[in-house]
Formats: sequence, C-alpha cells, structure tokens
Amino acid sequence: MQGLVIRSTGSWYEVQETILQENLSDDLQVDNQQPREVMKCRLKGKFKTKELKITNPIAVGDRVIYEIENESEQTGVITNILPRDNYIIRKSVHKTAHGQLIASNLDQAMIIATLTSPRTSLGFIDRFLVAAESFRIPAVVIFNKTDLLSEEGLEYQQELVEIYEKIGYKCLQTSTTENLNIDKFEFALKDKKTLLSGHSGVGKSSLVNALNPALDIRTAEISTFANKGIHTTTFAQMFEITRNSYIIDTPGIKELGLMDISPAELSHYFPEMRNFLNKCKFNNCLHTHEPKCVVRDAVEAGEIAECRYQSYLSMLENDDDRR
Repeated sequence: MQGLVIRSTGSWYEVQETILQENLSDDLQVDNQQPREVMKCRLKGKFKTKELKITNPIAVGDRVIYEIENESEQTGVITNILPRDNYIIRKSVHKTAHGQLIASNLDQAMIIATLTSPRTSLGFIDRFLVAAESFRIPAVVIFNKTDLLSEEGLEYQQELVEIYEKIGYKCLQTSTTENLNIDKFEFALKDKKTLLSGHSGVGKSSLVNALNPALDIRTAEISTFANKGIHTTTFAQMFEITRNSYIIDTPGIKELGLMDISPAELSHYFPEMRNFLNKCKFNNCLHTHEPKCVVRDAVEAGEIAECRYQSYLSMLENDDDRR
C-alpha cells in the first residue's frame, strides 16, 4: 500500500492512505468527502540514506510503501520510502555535521513573520529564503499581525514587501483579528503542499484555524519574558485544509542553520545577486572587500537592498540570526 506521512513523533509515523488514480476504473470516482484511512506505522529495520547525513530517515511529506501489521489496532510497517521530489533540511541541534529533515515533496515554503509580538529578524527571513532557494522550493513571505503595527510600522512593513517582491518573492500582509487577506492566504495554499515556518508566536496556528476551524490547532499567548512565543507545536504535522491542499506545521524554529552552502556559492541563492554573477573583477569574489566588486557597487547604488546585503554578510560569518 502507498501512503503519505502526515505526522512524525520520532519513532512512530502517521500515514494517510493514497488512492492511486491509475488503479481506479473509468467508472469509479474518488469520494472527496470520505475520510482517508490513517495508519500508525513504524519503520521496518533501519533505513540508510546514502546521499544525506540526517538524524531522521523519514519526514512529513514523504511518500512511502507500508504494510498492515495489526488491522484491529490500525498499525503498520513502512517498508520503503519513495523517491523525493525535493526536501528541506536544517542543521541538527544535537548532532554535529548532520541535518534534520524538516519536510519533503513540497510545492512551496511560507515563512510567517511578524514585526512585533514577537519581532522576526530580517536575517531569519533571509536565511529561510536562502534555504528554500538552495532546495529549489518556491518561497512566500507572510507578514502577520498587521493590526498591531503603528502607522510608522505599517510604512516600514510596506517597504519590506516592496524589497522582497522586487526580487521575485510573493508577499502577503495578514491579520486574523481583522480578517485581512485571509482569502488570499487560502488561495495561495490551494492544491499545494506548503511548509509553514516561523518563530513561535507569529500566528501560524491562528492563520490555519482561520481557514479551517475544525482543525482546532493549539495556539498560545506571547510570553512576557523577552517577548518570545510559547511553543505550541512539538512535532511536524501535515493538515489537509481542503481536499488536496495541505500545510505542514513545524515547531517554532529557533535557528535555521544552512546546510552545505560554501561561501563561494552563497550569493547564488540571493536572486538580486545572481544578476551580477561573473561580472566582478575576480571570479572568486565574495563581495566583501574585493576591488571592482559589482555587487557592492549595486548595494551603494541602491540596486540591492542594504538589509539583504547585511544578511548575506551575516551568513558568511555564520551568525545564527535567530532573532
């Protein structure tokens, strides 16, 4: 049987059955209102991933082959992982030189950011975008809690939207309390598998609940200590918002360490810097201090946003930019 991993808790995986259209006769149609079977599965033996040094062999979004182990208890065994279209990884917090597989087979990745309660640093947003670029996953930036911003804050947020849209990233400004652009948020998710990420407290769960209250994803207030969010999600989980429209909610990420990107490659994952590739005096230019660097010239000319360039320098220095 083939299924889709919709939840991972470490040693067990919840697998939703996949109805393969090629196995249906022409006179049969799938009932889109009929709940699909979900099986609690474990791995059969150890899975080795030759190409990846990761701490977890299976991620939410993986397509797997499984067998029923105990029908009365709804348990099964995963026997094979099907090839991935793509995946996204972050550095393992506990195991040096290894990565943690966050999700796989994605159509897009969304970073949920807030400029207040809590504040998301631009460095964190840019790290997320670079990670998505490196895995060739289209990215969207959602600026949430717009209702909490002052007039000055709204102007600043609009400036950021213009910076990111100019380099090709779709942006939305949302508010669940004012129902601002929730319809556009829902449309952006339609018929896609979307990774939702961001710091705890930015409103990922509230946005999803606004689309499908029946899911009742837990939310939490912002803690007064350091204005940081309280963790409400402790594991990655996929939710079906509408039929064939999935979101993957991830634990609030404290850091997003970039995997296997050399200093020489880093600028390739900044769309605005790619326009200047091979135009500097030196082929190995890192765009920091070298003479006749067209990237630094573009920053000074305002063609590349200063904040984006500062994020680039921070990544070169491997600062974590978690806030």
